[in-house]
Amino acid sequence: MPKVLLEMKDIVKEFAGGVRALDRVNIQVEEGSIHALVGENGAGKSTLMNVLSGIYPYGSYEGSIHYAGEECRFATIRDSEARGIVIIHQELALIPYLSIMENIFLGNEQSSHGLINWGKCRREAMKLMERVGLAEAPDTPVNKLGVGKQQLVEIAKALSKDVKLLILDEPTASLNDDDSQKLLDLICGLREKWGMTAIIISHKLNEITQIADRITVIRDGRTIETLEKGKDEFTEDRIIRGMVGRAITDRYPARGECPIGDIVFEVKHWNVESPYIAGKLAVKDVSFNVRRGEVVGIAGLMGAGRTELAMSLFGKAYGRNITGQLFKNGEEIKIDSVSDAIRHGIAYVTEERKGSGLVLIESIRENTTLPTLPRLADRGGVINMHREVRVAEEYMQKLHIKAPGIYQKTGNLSGGNQQKVMLARWIYADPDVLILDEPTRGIDVGAKY
Repeated sequence: MPKVLLEMKDIVKEFAGGVRALDRVNIQVEEGSIHALVGENGAGKSTLMNVLSGIYPYGSYEGSIHYAGEECRFATIRDSEARGIVIIHQELALIPYLSIMENIFLGNEQSSHGLINWGKCRREAMKLMERVGLAEAPDTPVNKLGVGKQQLVEIAKALSKDVKLLILDEPTASLNDDDSQKLLDLICGLREKWGMTAIIISHKLNEITQIADRITVIRDGRTIETLEKGKDEFTEDRIIRGMVGRAITDRYPARGECPIGDIVFEVKHWNVESPYIAGKLAVKDVSFNVRRGEVVGIAGLMGAGRTELAMSLFGKAYGRNITGQLFKNGEEIKIDSVSDAIRHGIAYVTEERKGSGLVLIESIRENTTLPTLPRLADRGGVINMHREVRVAEEYMQKLHIKAPGIYQKTGNLSGGNQQKVMLARWIYADPDVLILDEPTRGIDVGAKY
């Protein structure tokens, strides 16, 4: 019979205002297994893992954690790491201007007599990089790597801490299919070769059914069920039924009848130079147009320049020495700033919601109305607070944002609900052209629909 490595019993976690994020959650993880944790946005998955890793310390929650046969009361994340429990968050915690080896040993420096032993650091980094399949030089700056390879650096960093239980929160959310498969193969390889146990949180259910041995479903902060491969029905439809409490017959909404009109936005010979490497073109001679009522898809591999193109069009938010022409309704327009873009009816939902999309210390209300405050102002430029509250409440309801109210800090929301706040902001802005950069990243199937 497989040995139980981790057991979390009757975990209850409440936040300010009496919001119960976890309500008597139970989970058992077997040693040497890959255990998936699934649920809708705001179900409590990340909160549960933050309890396990000591980010929410003992005393801030109810219930017990038993790991390797002992009850654990972690006060900090260092306590959990000392026991071999390492969490890799959805938003990577790397310092872009430091090298691969510096990032791997950040906070876990290889030192002798109080001085960093760079020779040892390099040797150990190369061993760890070989285990995760990174062929780059150890002193390569992390910002020179694609997102897929940065994810491998995070795993190497976890391995440097002698990880026994690796927690991965949405590890493939930012990756293309090839990079996702390589990462999943690596996780399976670490389990088979080194006996590592993993907990994986993901909304990509096809990946979950591929690699997981067991799946625990959480809904509204409660444990609904645990499915076991080879014993229970292990299909995407079955998982979705557990997540949302009903079967979803249509994964994607039907395309409505929308007449395609004249060209509303056109880009001609658009060139964007990288702000980091002089002379290197991040976007080279791109031309396209969008007609009124039309959805145009922009596809490409990671690092192909999709985000760079989108950001540069939105008020030159990325790049330097930008050349080319922009036309709106047949007339050439000049856009030199984000405010220019908004004024011309162009909006952009960024891929990186935490860094450049939202003001995390502000509330849902303030984030929803931020670009459209002039519309909510009375004569004299004073914001009409009552109107702002009505707008925020309306869009919170329309997009089913899970939160106690519009005054909740955006930084306290789950990633999927943060994404909904960002969408609410730009839908209310009512733009003529809406640029969406990975808009369904980290969003569950129901919210995606």
